[in-house]
Amino acid sequence: MLHSNFDTENQRHKSFVSPGAKPQYNPDRPGQVKHIFLDLSLDIPNQTVRGTCKITLAPISNDLNRLHLDAVNLNIESVLVGQTLQKFDYDGEHLDIELSSPTQINRRLEIIIAYSVEKPQRGIYFIQPNEHYPNKPTQVWTQGEDEDSRFWFPCFDYPGQLSTSEIRVKVPKPLIAISNGELIDSEDEGEHKVYHWLQKQVHPTYLMTLAVGNFAEISDQWQDKPVIYYVDKGREADAKRTMGKTPQMMEFLSEKYAYNYAFPKYAQVCVDDFIFGGMENTSTTLLTDRCLLDEKAAVDNRNAESLVVHELAHQWFGDLVVIKHWSHAWVKEGMASYSEVMWTEREYGSQEADYYRLQQARRYIAEDSSRYRRPMVTHVYREAIELYDRHIYEKGSCVYHMIRAQLGEDLFWQAIATFVNDNAHQTVETIDLLRAIEKATGRNLTFLFDQYVYRGGHPDFKVAYTWDGDANLAKVTVTQTQADENKKNESLFDLRIPIGLGYVNENGDLKVFTVKVSQKEQSFYFPLEKKPDFVSFDVGNHYLKTLTLDFPIPELKAQLLNDANPVSRIYAAVALAKKNSLEAVKALSESLKNDAFWGVRVEVVKQLAEVQLEQVFDILVEYLKDENAYVRKAVAQALGKIKTNSSYEALKKVLSAGDDSYYVEAAAAASIGSIGATVGEDKPDEAEVVKLLENILQSKAGWNEVVRNGAIAGLAELKTSEAALNLILQYTKLGVPQPLRLGAIRALGKISIAQNSASLEKILERLSKLSQETFFLTQIAVASALGQMEDKKAIAVLRTLAEQTTDGRVRRYAEEEIDKVMEKTSSDSAVNDLRSELEQLKKQNKELRSRLENVEAKTKQ
Repeated sequence: MLHSNFDTENQRHKSFVSPGAKPQYNPDRPGQVKHIFLDLSLDIPNQTVRGTCKITLAPISNDLNRLHLDAVNLNIESVLVGQTLQKFDYDGEHLDIELSSPTQINRRLEIIIAYSVEKPQRGIYFIQPNEHYPNKPTQVWTQGEDEDSRFWFPCFDYPGQLSTSEIRVKVPKPLIAISNGELIDSEDEGEHKVYHWLQKQVHPTYLMTLAVGNFAEISDQWQDKPVIYYVDKGREADAKRTMGKTPQMMEFLSEKYAYNYAFPKYAQVCVDDFIFGGMENTSTTLLTDRCLLDEKAAVDNRNAESLVVHELAHQWFGDLVVIKHWSHAWVKEGMASYSEVMWTEREYGSQEADYYRLQQARRYIAEDSSRYRRPMVTHVYREAIELYDRHIYEKGSCVYHMIRAQLGEDLFWQAIATFVNDNAHQTVETIDLLRAIEKATGRNLTFLFDQYVYRGGHPDFKVAYTWDGDANLAKVTVTQTQADENKKNESLFDLRIPIGLGYVNENGDLKVFTVKVSQKEQSFYFPLEKKPDFVSFDVGNHYLKTLTLDFPIPELKAQLLNDANPVSRIYAAVALAKKNSLEAVKALSESLKNDAFWGVRVEVVKQLAEVQLEQVFDILVEYLKDENAYVRKAVAQALGKIKTNSSYEALKKVLSAGDDSYYVEAAAAASIGSIGATVGEDKPDEAEVVKLLENILQSKAGWNEVVRNGAIAGLAELKTSEAALNLILQYTKLGVPQPLRLGAIRALGKISIAQNSASLEKILERLSKLSQETFFLTQIAVASALGQMEDKKAIAVLRTLAEQTTDGRVRRYAEEEIDKVMEKTSSDSAVNDLRSELEQLKKQNKELRSRLENVEAKTKQ
């Protein structure tokens, strides 16, 4: 699916453990569930499911006289074992069945539970047209992960129980029903149709699914297995554009994992209002319909392709090989995320894969630094869904890559093949992965798991370099800046890291020395025949880390222009920008002009925007016409930081002429708002900026509302504008397309920062009302907006949301946002009054430094 800290080692990081968290374990097993059969009918207008759940259970001990099932807010009508009615207790969360005959090991039980559920809170979702959204499709879909299947049928709802399953469901025509496994029967019953699906391979309850809708069905094939895409009628071309590579992906992953796709078909169903990006139900993945690309979106949107391969990878890691407990979710989510990297490498090349992995690392590092630090494997939480974060997805992907780097290509895939083949149709824990690695390769990687999996954090390296010309020695000093003075040994990493000393010549020579980095600060000396042109720390950039380079400008420039690895070139660009000099700008400009890889050029653009010199505008503006859409988007964003009238006029031209990419247009709109919020004499007229963005909102409706959300983001920058606020408020109303409405709700937080008290009251009143809506994504957007506010009144609304929501993710997020507001509102209020003065001083300083750099440059000539 696509999101207890024991961290005593570093108090700079917040704890993952929320109040009320406790160690969580799988329950005792009364027996092995062999089969689950749901026989259901749907009353869609009344949002009701009615039917029976038959569970076949093989007891594993004698004389049990009670069974304890998960069942939340169901109407339990009767319980039979065989033909005999059983007594039961039901408290709204658990169904306790009093067995009239105690269990016997050799005698299976057939438990038949008649039940219904009306307007379920979670687990199964009814989507229908309403007065605000009359064109919304009629659909029903389920979402089981983590423990939400209990909201639509009684079950033993944890991943340690694997069984076959069957769903027979009656739906009104012309709707069709899709589920796990094979369609073994379908029959007409007047105005209804009954679909009967059978899943012959074992899987956990959270992967049982049902999707109902008036879908178009697009057929494809991999080997002898059907591959089907289900989408709203009229979006068939978008379906092929988005999911058309699925058969090639199935071939690729079957080969990589050394285990052919295991299920009778692979269906992907795109549904409305889905609360995640996708969910890997066995043989039947559900995807958000927002992943469907039109022709223009496909120009620079690879997210959909990554989503498709991520969920497909789960058919092996998660569905074929099932985690035994939620605490080991990284095993499946990390590999699904790493499969995105693998597919990128296969489809677009190694440089793109390296860059993709860097972006994953950055997302994890951002969570680690700003949200919390935690071990990847922990049993301490309130609800399992809390574990679905950047630590198990992005960090998990980086851990798999480090395993690959440690073992080498051949041994890594041997280890993965051993893990999959030894554990197919079974449950696993992290230790099983370690055992498979050792079995396949003889290598014991416990040292890596101890440092990156079983404890929180990663190394923060600072690397300095000097050359001793007399002795012909290169000195490289490595400091682990994350090391805690009081607990050095607990926070230090012990790794063998390759350091490359490179030469700019025809052969691109790189002399590599592998060193053991294990102390807070170490210096390494390398005898060389001549001075190297650049130094490359962690050749290949295989380790998950942060890295600060303290090198002279010539070495950084040589690395930026010549290092074979794109991530190393990016690290050099970051270090160069910090030099804040005209010489650094010239080096970055040369890279922007000559680097063949768009990812490096994007990062160079970002770094140029950080250099506070006026010369940067003239360099960047010409790249608004770069052939690569990702570069054009980065430039449009960068010009929003260069807050001049020239930037404003350049971006206006982009919006006037349009762009081949939605994202470039959106970035231009957002940056125009950022420039409009500038303090200074050449600031564009605020009314003009608001009008320009309003015109975009009125004229640029389109795919996923990307461009109009850019305009909303631009308006949110105008933090003192009542007109901008009123415009944003209009787009928070029901009836506004959902992607745009959610963007407008989030924007209320940002624009609130410098509004007057009357406007603040208006914002709080609106967010308070919005917080009462039950849709998951709306609640998350509301919490995000409130968390950006610098008003203590936001805390009360967040607290109410946390207490009233039925969703554990919303509760946790709201609580975290409360902490943010408390931190901001407890600081000295005088700080807020200095904001505009500081911005003005920064601008004056930039102008002065630019003039000085020009004078110095002329003096050197």
